Amino acid sequence: MHPPKALLFDLGGVLVDIDFSCALRAWAAHSSLSVEELKREFGFDAHYQRHERGEITASEYFDHLASTLKLTASREQVASGWNSIFVGEIAQTRALVQTMRAFLPCYAFTNTNASHMATWSTLFPQVVQSFDRIFASHEMGMRKPERAAFEHVSRSLGIEVGSIVFFDDLLENAQAAAEAGLQAVHVRSPDDVRDSLRRLGYAL
Repeated sequence: MHPPKALLFDLGGVLVDIDFSCALRAWAAHSSLSVEELKREFGFDAHYQRHERGEITASEYFDHLASTLKLTASREQVASGWNSIFVGEIAQTRALVQTMRAFLPCYAFTNTNASHMATWSTLFPQVVQSFDRIFASHEMGMRKPERAAFEHVSRSLGIEVGSIVFFDDLLENAQAAAEAGLQAVHVRSPDDVRDSLRRLGYAL
């Protein structure tokens, strides 16, 4: 195992608590479908992934949502529901990141889109300020768990993949990062972040 030269964190589920049911409840007021029916119809489908790669605009994605979920809402109302998913910051993890910046550069890599990024940047400025740089999928044109996305981050930082420690709440992304050569940690709570950093030799 290479000595770490950088820490790389996912945002949603690691530093920011998100809940897509908030969007479903907001959209239910504009749909003939119930919240449970909306939950069955909504998914991280091809349009969702293309939106996160910046391949389609927010308007195009919101139109897709309106069609799929039988929404009579305006684009602004769809967007309002879409951006209601951000519940709050995960303060324990943010504190760990801020502590670790005294030892290593800290970066974020998030699957996101322009609308969401504008929202969480406004809601959680301290989270944004905790990082030396944030890699956003829609700006990169690639997303986790694609191997090319991890390699792009590594090249951009000028740090070999084996010297980057990556934290993500989705097992699929952590596994993909490990396969790409990063030191990957599956995060289920802030304790997983703290414990992994302690194993690396940092007294926290």
